[in-house]
Amino acid sequence: MTQDAATAVADRYRRFARDEAPGRSAVYEAWAGRVADDAAVAEALSVIPETRRQPPLVFAVMRLLGAPLDDLDAWTSWVLAHADAVVEECGRRSVQTNEPLRCAALLPALSLIDGPIALLEVGASAGLCLYPDRYSYRYRSGDAVVELDPVDAPSRVVLDSDLEGHPDLRMPEIVWRAGIDLSPLDARRAEDRDWLTGLVWPGEEGRRERIERALDIAADDPPILVAGDGAQALPALAARAPAGATLVVTTPGVLAHVPRVHRTAVIEAARAAGRWITLDAPALHEGWTRPPESLRGGFALALDGEVLAEADPLGAWVAWHPGS
Repeated sequence: MTQDAATAVADRYRRFARDEAPGRSAVYEAWAGRVADDAAVAEALSVIPETRRQPPLVFAVMRLLGAPLDDLDAWTSWVLAHADAVVEECGRRSVQTNEPLRCAALLPALSLIDGPIALLEVGASAGLCLYPDRYSYRYRSGDAVVELDPVDAPSRVVLDSDLEGHPDLRMPEIVWRAGIDLSPLDARRAEDRDWLTGLVWPGEEGRRERIERALDIAADDPPILVAGDGAQALPALAARAPAGATLVVTTPGVLAHVPRVHRTAVIEAARAAGRWITLDAPALHEGWTRPPESLRGGFALALDGEVLAEADPLGAWVAWHPGS
């Protein structure tokens, strides 16, 4: 492995320690700083394929394999001793962020669609964003809190989000749930649950609990999940949706992980199948009816390409300004 690769690893992890980890995970900040400063550790990680070297992925793999959390020197020794295992495991893993809080950003768009709804997600992971009707919502709007619960009872999964603007919120009527992913995860399998919860950064325990509870909901009523490419697999899966239901295809945060040359094909397949809801960085693609403007640095929420709001990528806040 060339010195250039090790230098690239050190630079990438230095940026992560400086710009991404602070305020979210002291453990990951310390680990990334050590990679940046320790040439032997950077060289060990440079053997990982470039597309699998993202700090959140590599660190999640290390935790899965038993890396010590609380002693940085012990962690360094562990990495050097287990480098081959880390490289091998990273080669078969990918970041599969499955944050149910994203439903707080999707709900205002879903509220515009009459039910019954057949919900299909591209990049579904374990399908936790296919249950917006099974979660409770608490939108903080100024001094008020807008509360919305499932029709039968409040959910064990409560999604808290800051709301600006006044969307007409209502629970969607979802009668069918399906998803596509390159490597779908099964909420009923202990190995898949461990991997998904392991992607939560140390220090984000509230997030881990939310995901665990959402996994329980998915395990009790599993969605249809198929392995495949979004654009290629979508037509056949969409054809399985029940007659009489409005098919809604969602692509929340997944298009960033699709090579740019293929994004248009996914968007075209989604729009051909039914209604299309997406949550993306404004510059990510040209699927908008008009170019969105980012005022707060968030993602654009759109229905059939029409931008309705700006939102935090994981749903922590929603600024609803349709037509602005």
